[in-house]
Amino acid sequence: MRDGPEAGLRLIDALVAAGELAGYHLAHAARADLCRRLGKTAEARSSYEKALALTQQEPERRFLENRLKELKSEDACRNSEVLNG
Repeated sequence: MRDGPEAGLRLIDALVAAGELAGYHLAHAARADLCRRLGKTAEARSSYEKALALTQQEPERRFLENRLKELKSEDACRNSEVLNG
């Protein structure tokens, strides 16, 4: 995070693209968090879903499911703000 979320996202994307972390759920969870911080909601959702599909531990599954719910809630708030101007 020293260089900001965009720099972190570039690093994770490079590692995933190289195949080194493509099957590692925490890489996708970290990517999702960085995308969320950058306002890239669709990418964040996709990465949380990938992480969720890869994880085996129930506590991690609950955490990721909660993050997805939070993301949907943030989307609903943003949509409401746009509609109400």
